[in-house]
Amino acid sequence: MLDPRLLYSFNPALWEDMRGRQPVLIHLLEGYVDAGRVGQTVSEHILETCDSEILVEFDHDQLHDYRSRRPTMVFDTDQWKSSEQFLLAMHRVIAPTGEHFVLLTGPEPDTQWERATAAVTGLVQRLGVRLAVTTQGIPTGVPHTRPSLITEYATRPELITTTNPAWVGRIEVPGSFGSYLELQLGRIGVDALGLAVNVPHYLSQAPFFQATVAAIHRLNDATGLSLPLGDLAGKAETNLTEIATEVATSSEVQEVVEQLERQYDQARASKPVPTADEIGAELERFLAEQQDKDDGGKDER
Repeated sequence: MLDPRLLYSFNPALWEDMRGRQPVLIHLLEGYVDAGRVGQTVSEHILETCDSEILVEFDHDQLHDYRSRRPTMVFDTDQWKSSEQFLLAMHRVIAPTGEHFVLLTGPEPDTQWERATAAVTGLVQRLGVRLAVTTQGIPTGVPHTRPSLITEYATRPELITTTNPAWVGRIEVPGSFGSYLELQLGRIGVDALGLAVNVPHYLSQAPFFQATVAAIHRLNDATGLSLPLGDLAGKAETNLTEIATEVATSSEVQEVVEQLERQYDQARASKPVPTADEIGAELERFLAEQQDKDDGGKDER
């Protein structure tokens, strides 16, 4: 393996400022399952509402497959005007209440996962990270009219505090860089916690702010941070009103939602565990929709 340290550059002054703080790491990478755009919205919200600077920037040109995820470019009249720029970075973030933490955000690497993971875990150890947390939305058979449940997973059972129904005992799914990173963090003794917010499968392609609000509340509880909600609560209320208006126009959709409400209420009472086939089918359906969406905006190689 090539030296992982050659994958990034860092800000020496900020690095010195982080010395001895033992920060929390929040990692929210783009490119895998994120129903309701929960992880994406949390990442954008943190950078919009908190003071941040780039602590570590990765050489994403070594990690990105441009033919798989082509940058968006702007052509105007008779010339190219601009091109989308990819940024994979660790940000030093200061919450409004003064807490310092680290946010890893950007597109997940397409290549060199072993080397990139070694780079991140090395930085985590040097920073003395005390807890790594991630969150994303998972498409599930739940209604939008009920509170968003969070399914937790962690490197140690003691880190899981919710009593929500578990997904399944054992299942094989396509991996993500974030999950691969969590696996490696556990192996080197760094606590890591994942928060999978259950998002109604019929809303998986659009932002679902209720789930984002639930994610931030749990992030704050798990990390001791005080991330602000800002305008997310208002967006969640508006979002639910718009969804209710759309549902009211179709008796068939209303029937589906009512059925999901009954299932949700029964699940909260008895906490049944979905089968591996049910979870796998839902994930495969969502990934297929994402692939079809991506292919629709690409030209052939």
